[in-house]
Parts: sequence; structure tokens; C-alpha cells
Amino acid sequence: MTSMDERDVSRILCVEDDPDIRAIAELALQDVGGFTAVLCGSGKEAIRVAPDFKPDLILLDVMMPEMDGPKTLQELRKLEAIGSTPVIFMTARIQRSEIEEYLALGAIGVIPKPFDPMTLADDIRRLFNEHVQK
Repeated sequence: MTSMDERDVSRILCVEDDPDIRAIAELALQDVGGFTAVLCGSGKEAIRVAPDFKPDLILLDVMMPEMDGPKTLQELRKLEAIGSTPVIFMTARIQRSEIEEYLALGAIGVIPKPFDPMTLADDIRRLFNEHVQK
């Protein structure tokens, strides 16, 4: 049991356009990680769903058609209920300069793709806890 001043991550909004990766993420988040997860196939869907779901954290793919991850993050930040929700980007583009760019956009971390479904939940919790302790 956590005290009132500790935060835990239990509700995750995952935004991923690839249906196969989305299915693996769902398994990794819910079955392995024990999170309550809502999965969206686009940035537009995430913007519609996020305010009612009220996630503790948003897991956001960088490369998506129509509205990419950075643009989705920019739009999510405009929503009052989601404005300060921590975001972790998922991407295969993990050059140092790219990671620095994602962090500069306000992400608390980057998880490389392909991710390991057995350790995804641990990676999320580690990044979330590092962020909360700052």
C-alpha cells in the first residue's frame, strides 16, 4: 500500500498505430504488467479518449501517420485534464540527438522499439518513478 504522498502508475494510455505492436503492448501492459490500459490507434483517438480515461501515464509512438507522436503530445498538453500527465515515447529512432529532442518536448523517457513485452512494465515503472522523484 502506498502512502498519500506517493504516486503510482496504474492507468496507461498507449498510442500506437501498428495493430500488431498494439496487441503486444496490450498483453505486456495488462497481462504482464497488471496495468489498466486503453489502447488507441492514432493521435486523434488519443485526444478524444484521454480526458475521460484520465491516465497516470501516456505511452506514445513517435512515428504515426496523420498526427505523429510529438504533434499528439503538443495537442494533449492543451487538454486541462491531461496537461501534466507524464509521457514516454516509444520509437525505433534512438540516436542520442533524437532522444534529447523527445525529452526537450516534455517526455519523461524513451523506450526503444522493438520493446521486450516481458520488461515493458518494469521500464515504464522505472521511468515513472525517476520522474516522480525529481
